[in-house]
Amino acid sequence: MTAQFVLLGATGDLTRRYLLPALAQIVDDVAGGVRVVGVAQDDLDTAGFRERLAQPVPGRLPDGAPASLTATAEYLRGDVTDPADLSRALELAAREAGEDPVVVYLALPHVLFEPVVAALADCELPASARVVVEKPFGEDGEGARRLNAALARVVPEERTFRVDHFLAKQTVLNVLGLRFANRFFEAVWNSTHVAGVDIVFDESVDAQARANYYDRSGALRDMVQNHLLQLLTYVAMEPPQSMRPAELSARKVDVLRAVRPLDGEAVRTSTVRARYTAGTVDGEHVDAYVDAPGVDPGRGTETYAEVVLHVDTWRWSGVPFRLRTGKALGADRREIVVRFRDVPHAVFAGPRPAPNELRLQLDPDRLSLLVQLNGSGDPFELEPAELDTELARQDPGPYGQLLLAVLAGDTRLSAHAAEAEEGWRIVEPVLAAWARGEVPLREYPAGSDGPA
Repeated sequence: MTAQFVLLGATGDLTRRYLLPALAQIVDDVAGGVRVVGVAQDDLDTAGFRERLAQPVPGRLPDGAPASLTATAEYLRGDVTDPADLSRALELAAREAGEDPVVVYLALPHVLFEPVVAALADCELPASARVVVEKPFGEDGEGARRLNAALARVVPEERTFRVDHFLAKQTVLNVLGLRFANRFFEAVWNSTHVAGVDIVFDESVDAQARANYYDRSGALRDMVQNHLLQLLTYVAMEPPQSMRPAELSARKVDVLRAVRPLDGEAVRTSTVRARYTAGTVDGEHVDAYVDAPGVDPGRGTETYAEVVLHVDTWRWSGVPFRLRTGKALGADRREIVVRFRDVPHAVFAGPRPAPNELRLQLDPDRLSLLVQLNGSGDPFELEPAELDTELARQDPGPYGQLLLAVLAGDTRLSAHAAEAEEGWRIVEPVLAAWARGEVPLREYPAGSDGPA
């Protein structure tokens, strides 16, 4: 039999740019192959849908989807919130699946998640069905709780996938390997030796192309509430008993529950919000964010967000975790930086040596460690040295890894219901304080390093 992917929103940007290239990567690795059943409102038939799948995706799928994928694809024109239309798609998939998985992938705007899941509750799903939703998981804490309750009425938690492609990145997974397979790192992975942790996702790309969505989200909702908090859990979690999904998720939830709430004065002193003005990025002029089509300047949407969090556990007491992300910045910087404390006593003459730093860079994947060594001149003077290595590229990439995990029923690259809700608990007080104007909305020129 053949694994079935029912793609709701099959003609959308997410499917074209991410899911289709990922399916092309894994189609030959899945026993029995992969079959796509697409559902959307575009005026297409199956022949037209197959023709669309065969078209190149610049930079991602230069030759279009392989024949093994396009030749078997089916298309249903329908309303993804109509149980009757969904039932037709599910019946078509189940007919060819046998005991193989039927994956219902909501490649849709997040505002449709609840009505689509409600419609799925009125359908008869195959016993092998898995339901996949992308971030954001709700627009706030209450929305996340409603969505989780709706999903629980359709499939059990072990067949619910709140996917986050960040968790499938090789460098992110390497955090677990570094910590739990190398004794010398885990021995110093605590407040006695670590001064602070930076989790940074700076982007030189601006928000103009996504302004209609972005202006209703902003950097805090779009990146911090999900992606960066997930990275925080890997850095700060306690050692699990094993890498089983339930065990790993439980340790991640422990971290999120231990994050100290930010409210009152803490929001004003520990958060920054800003948006970019006109400037130059890589030699190209970038208009101010407020001039992008679809942006309401009065909404005060931030394109840059920074928060300093504390994880109130014995391991991390007093260690600041700085989470930062921004658009239209001068350079791409995507990394986790663990800054170690200074040596307790300087025995060498001259300036005090810079403390050790461990850097895990995302895209391209690199690992580097800053250390101090005796210099090439005076043998008793110190010089910094960077031990640096490029990490092996994944094959398939993050989205391919996600799809394979879904087919295998492996939820380790997904967020548990409690993780989604705890993420909102952390950021909602910040969002509320920002909405009240308690933290000023700063500005920074496009192409700069961000607000001062």
